[in-house]
Amino acid sequence: MVRLSRLAATATGAAALALLGTGPTSAAVAPPLSDARVVAHYTFNNEIQQTPENIVLEPDGTADMTFSLSRQVVHATNRGASYAVRATLPAVSEPHTPILGQAAVMGIARASDGTLYVNYATGTSETGIWRISPGRLPVQIAHLPNPTHALPNGLALDEKRRVLYVADTVGAVVWRVPQAGGTPRVWASGAALQPSPGASLPAGPNGLRVHNGAVWVSNTTQGTLLRIPALRDGSAGKIQTRATGLDWIDDFAFTGTGDTVLSTLVAGNKTSTLPNGDTGSVVLVYPNGSHKTVLTHQDGLNTPSSVAVSAQGRLGKTVYVLSAAYFSSPPDPNLLRARLNR
Repeated sequence: MVRLSRLAATATGAAALALLGTGPTSAAVAPPLSDARVVAHYTFNNEIQQTPENIVLEPDGTADMTFSLSRQVVHATNRGASYAVRATLPAVSEPHTPILGQAAVMGIARASDGTLYVNYATGTSETGIWRISPGRLPVQIAHLPNPTHALPNGLALDEKRRVLYVADTVGAVVWRVPQAGGTPRVWASGAALQPSPGASLPAGPNGLRVHNGAVWVSNTTQGTLLRIPALRDGSAGKIQTRATGLDWIDDFAFTGTGDTVLSTLVAGNKTSTLPNGDTGSVVLVYPNGSHKTVLTHQDGLNTPSSVAVSAQGRLGKTVYVLSAAYFSSPPDPNLLRARLNR
């Protein structure tokens, strides 16, 4: 990661970089977040565990979310203040889900016709991708092999290629599955996708997005943001590291057509050990790999798990941040809204 201060050796160079919007010195070009507030709090106790894990936006700006440990897919209404359950994934009598220990609905993706796809992690044959069509019960369309060593997490749909990509946090690969369903194939693997050596959790690939002809993936324990080109024949190109030092990175979202992203960090303790009481942050990551914190626990974050950015509005884009509260005490799972100004 090259710091902007080293690149901007002259005033001319600094001005050029500012125009390109490649780092923190271009703050006027990359506007900050404002008006951050928690709009919904969810229930977490021994009986109800509404842990908001992942989010996708509808064309009207409303949100669909997964409540991972409740096995639910919900639709947020009233600007996020309330929700309606869209589907509940089937219970599993003896789940063997790695890391989590219980069945969990993870990543979510949406097709243009309104069909939703979710990853379901159980440690059993139910582990894989499930399709949720409007007005119908969830249907499994792909089974991940070796489910006791698979944790399907981030999920993204490429409708042009008609394929789904899955970030397998424990299997340390990116799977590719036909949108219609079928046999998963390992699309990308390698050292960049492996968990960090010595990490207390075997957590590798986590968040995943399709953006500008490439699949972008976060690696939680390595603290990296990766870009994997999708070649013309559909195969994966060489894995590129685009940012480092993102300790305990989870999900991320692009702020626009460029390569600037907002990312959730489950914790900010800058170690490879399990987070303990650290409520995490949201950071703005620039195309040159530098990053700065834009939201913290003071804004209401409680181990944030996912982020989404709406289309451009009159005053700016709306940012949604989910806090699953997996590692915090007391747990406060919630939904936060903010504005990414013009």
